[in-house]
Order: sequence, then structure tokens, then C-alpha cells
Amino acid sequence: MILQSLVRHYDALAAKGVISPVGWSMAKVSFALELARDGSLLGVMPMKIPSKDGKKEVPQPMRVPEQVKRASGVAANFLCDSGAYLLGMDNKGKPERTRKCFEASRKLHHEILDGVKNEAAEAVLHFFDTWQPGTVEENEALTNFLDEIKAGANLIFKTQDGENVQDDSEVKAAWEQHRAQKSDGAVMMRCLVTGEKAPVARLHPSIKGVAGAQPSGASLVSYNAPAFESYGHEMSDDTGQGLNGPVSELAAFKYTTALNTMTADRNHVQRIADTTVLYWAEDAEPAYQDVFSGAAFGLSDRIGTETLKGVVKALAGGGNTHFRDTELRADNQFYVLGLAPNASRLSVRFFLQNEFGRMLKNLHEHNERLEIARPSFETKTSLPLWNLLNETANQNSKNKTPPPPMAGAVLLSILSDTDYPASLFENIMLRIRAEHDINWQKAAILKAYGLKNREITVPEEVFKVELNEKSDYTPYVLGRLFALLEMVQKTANPGIKATIRNKYFTSASATPAAIFPLLLSLSQHHQRKLSEGAKVYYDKKITDLGSRLRETLPTRFTLQEQGSFYLGYYHEKRALFTSNKKCDSKNEEDESR
Repeated sequence: MILQSLVRHYDALAAKGVISPVGWSMAKVSFALELARDGSLLGVMPMKIPSKDGKKEVPQPMRVPEQVKRASGVAANFLCDSGAYLLGMDNKGKPERTRKCFEASRKLHHEILDGVKNEAAEAVLHFFDTWQPGTVEENEALTNFLDEIKAGANLIFKTQDGENVQDDSEVKAAWEQHRAQKSDGAVMMRCLVTGEKAPVARLHPSIKGVAGAQPSGASLVSYNAPAFESYGHEMSDDTGQGLNGPVSELAAFKYTTALNTMTADRNHVQRIADTTVLYWAEDAEPAYQDVFSGAAFGLSDRIGTETLKGVVKALAGGGNTHFRDTELRADNQFYVLGLAPNASRLSVRFFLQNEFGRMLKNLHEHNERLEIARPSFETKTSLPLWNLLNETANQNSKNKTPPPPMAGAVLLSILSDTDYPASLFENIMLRIRAEHDINWQKAAILKAYGLKNREITVPEEVFKVELNEKSDYTPYVLGRLFALLEMVQKTANPGIKATIRNKYFTSASATPAAIFPLLLSLSQHHQRKLSEGAKVYYDKKITDLGSRLRETLPTRFTLQEQGSFYLGYYHEKRALFTSNKKCDSKNEEDESR
């Protein structure tokens, strides 16, 4: 299903003229070798462009002749390759292999261009015939770029008139004619993707741009071990790898080109933990991707918050709407694919297909579950996925990323409207216990988890946006009581650095019978320091909460009950700050950290 969807996406993009035609692909190019008509090297032209964040320069994506899939052998690319192939530059301490690389490249270019009689083709051929690989280090034109070229940067050719050789019409025609002959001798089988009989691809092109994968590219489909053999198609057989799961050369080109196009689209590719997330609409309209970026990942800078809300509301309700002169349809099929690195391969973390309106509806309901009372200084109107996931990791550690399997499972559960993974709740609880505190983000996640997951036995009255003063649920009431006792201590000791929260927060939530008698005794000591008005106020509130405890203090709370305790603490804390006029927003901000 994944490959079929990607092939259809390629066809939709090709119909719009925004993707490489058959025989061409996108490559990241760092430099161009500028050639004179006689093939001599005039200079090296940097081709890099500013990065997405503008902090550095990165190779420029360019359309070049389709590149070969390299394993361990020597295989040259046409007009776009590394310094080892185009210059004979030895960067691995293997001069003999480098010589073979250059010779293979020279042979390929002669094979394709020998019949082309124009300046661009002849300049390239003269270059290969006259270039001396042993003079690379001494060539002044290359001096300033040797380190990057040795590191494997991609190079192309330019004529002295400034034209990229791969863009020359006669050169393009020669390449396409050559490529059409490549399938001679290939095994004809029925393609598992298209259902048509066609030449089978032995090796599928590499996918580039997946975070954490090899820079040279990784395979989504590959067979390179005896465990993958079937029906007598052995790995030692030159065609055996492709016959194990026959995919035609055309289908392999289309799905890999579609993937490489999406991974190179910096505006519509996201990363959560180790997973690269790609998403697209059936008709390849980029407006759907912009809306999804804003709704799922909080990237509304290209849309605007209010515009995004209006579009999401209309589509989530099942209707259509206009956005940027384009009609967005709620029933348009939308796809979300998560890819993660796995040695030289790619793992599929998740793949989801649904109507676009349904996905937005699920996202909207998820955001509603996250609604909770927030500090007055908080300007965020939602909790984006990246922010939510960051709450599950220690942001003071060297590795700040959330657990990868959990991150993918959370996104999948949101988009498919299923229960959140238990690992989300467990990781949030671990962070609260480790930090001895709960911020609004973690409280929102606990609330959303409790409202959605069916195995939760906690009463729904706990999972409110604001404080539920009518709840008699013991863990929730004790959480409220803990917040109140902490406020008494802080009021009695202005400027205190460490409160009962720092020492007793975790133990009070887990073993209340052992801790609360001590806390109540301490509170009596703190209350003696209060003014008469404050003493009456807090005594009345403590008495009210005590009256809601209809049972003896439990010896131990389950993990779910501890979550309710934390929510009660958070709700009461927010309510106390709201009602206490002496506490300004700065103090509130300090307290919430």
C-alpha cells in the first residue's frame, strides 16, 4: 500500500510539473566544475544555498540524471558525481580503486556523449580525455575546495557560458536514449505495485534526507541476506535480489523519486525523535500540507493562527473550504508516513491513510482534550506535538529527545483517534516524580490521557479544565490539600527556597498515609506564623478538604491514582494563584517552574 500510494503521488506531482521526469532525480550539489571549450578546468563554482535556519550553507538540490544505486563496487553516475569519479581524487587511501572510478566515469560519458556534436558535450569529453587525476592537489582552481570535495561533495559540470551541462537539450536527449536501453536483458515479471508485466528492478534507488540515515541514502526495499531468499531466488544470482519481491524499474523510480522529493522539501518534512515524518494529499496540492503542518506541529507561521483555526474548523466539520484560491476538500485522501534509520535500511514507524477532514477532526479533538487552566503569563494557545513529546524527556540531560517508539505511537494514536500509548503516561509520571513538580503541559497530558484511554478507572470528574471543587475523589482531594499546605508554608515563610514539595511531593502521592500526618503537623506550626485573617482563611479551606475525605488515608496509591493526585495539586495551585491578589504574574511564573 505504501509503494502504490507513493507511485500515485509521483504521477500527481509529475502532472503538475514539480517532480523529476523518468530518468532524472534530485541530488544535493555542492560545486560545479566550469569547463572551457577545450575541456580545461577554468574554476570551481560553489553551488550551496542558505540552510533552513539561515545559520549555514548546505548543498543545493538539483535535477540531475538518475543516479545509480551503489553497494561496494565501482559504478559511475552521469554528469553528477563525487570527486573520486569526476576528478580521480583519492580520499580513502585507495589510489587503485580511485583510478578505476575515474576510468568508469570517463567510459560512461564517452558511451553516452560520443555521438553528440555540440560544445557542452565536447567540453566534457575533452575534460575526461585530458584531465590528469594525479594533478588534483596541485590545481589552483581546486585549492580552496579540496577538503569538502574529498569529503564526498557532489559535483556537476558547467560550460564557460554558465550553462549546467545536464540542462543542455542534446545532452538530455542522449541521456534519455541511453537510459531507455538500460533494461535490455532485465527479467520480465508482473510488478507487485502496478500489476503490469515490466522489467524488474534488481536494486531500488536510495532514499536520501532521512534524519539519522546514511548521507548517501538508504533503502526502503532491499534483499541482501539469505533470510530474505524465496522461491530459489538466491542473493548470489545477479537478478535474485529483485525477483524476491518484483517491483518494476519504473515503479521503483517513481516511489523513490517521490520520497526524495518530499524529504528535500524543507517546509513539509518534520522530525519527531528519530522519525522523519512525511505527509501528502492524494492530489499533491501543497496547501493541504501547510494546513497539516500548522494543525499537527504548530507551524502556523505560513498561514496565521486565526486563518488556520477557520480552515481546520471547516474541514473537521466535514465541509470544504477555500484557502489560497484553492478549494480544500474534507474527503481528499491524506497520507502520513514515518521513516526511521536502521543501518543501511529504513524502518517504517507508521503509515496512515484517511480523509483529510477526519484527520483534522481527530487533531482538533486531541487539542480539546489538552485544554487546561494555564498560568497568566503563558501565551501559547495550544500544545504542539513537539512540545508535548519534549515533556517526556529530561531537558537538562545531554539527550533531550523523547523515546522514539513512543513518539511515533503518540502521533499515530492522535491521527487515528485511538488510545494514547501507555508509555506516554508512564514517561510523564516519571518526569513528574523526578522533577518533584508538575507544569501545565504535563497536567494537560495527564488530563488528555485520562479522558481518552478506556482502561483508566479514575472518575471523569478529575479531568476538568479548571479546579473541580465538588470532587470527593480521595487522590484528587489529597493533591489539592498538598498544594494548600505548601501555600500555607510559603505564606508563613516569605522567600523560602525549598518547600514541602521539594521533599515530600513524590512520597505524598505514593504513600499518603505515611506522609500526610507529618505534613498536617508541620502546617500547624506554619499557621501560627500567619496573620489572623490568613489563619482563618487557610484553616477554613483545610477543614473543607478534610471533610471530603470519606475514608482513612490510603496506605498506597496506584499509578493512576498518583496521576489524579498530581492533577488535584496542579488545579488547586492554579486556583490559589488566581484568587490571591497579592501574588503577581512574575511570582506565578517563578512558582510554576
